[in-house]
Amino acid sequence: MERDLDAGRRVSESASEYSELALPNDANGLGNLLGGKIMHLVDLAGAIAAIKHCRNVVVTASVDHMDFLHPVRIGQLVRLRSSVNRAFRTSLEVGVKVWVDDLISGSQRHVSSAFLTFVSIDAEGRGVPVPPVIPETEDEKRRYEEAGARRAYRLSQRPR
Repeated sequence: MERDLDAGRRVSESASEYSELALPNDANGLGNLLGGKIMHLVDLAGAIAAIKHCRNVVVTASVDHMDFLHPVRIGQLVRLRSSVNRAFRTSLEVGVKVWVDDLISGSQRHVSSAFLTFVSIDAEGRGVPVPPVIPETEDEKRRYEEAGARRAYRLSQRPR
């Protein structure tokens, strides 16, 4: 049974996990995964959550600041978790958290986090309305409120 768009979708319905093994093709001369490759994976993971929420094609509109806290070495597993924080009229904010798992030692480290804005579009590239987000847990409610503040800041920084 299809959910009514006006009723919204729970954050858990957009939650996604994406993993990829760090291979030599995507590494620098030091044997670390390129930052650009991690950014690419963040964009993919974010898009998956956005599409799951909208059930429609989305395009990336913006990526907030990213720091790289720890390197990812060749042979380690990059694991990304994403979910929609908040939906607006035709856009939505998705949070993505990146982890590195050392498959030999079993250790896990937080690598990076980012907030991305996606816009749901039709075949002609025009924005189409997205269903609202239904935050249920305290953490989801906090992220929902913070997403509104981030959106206000992003909009205030747009060139006039």
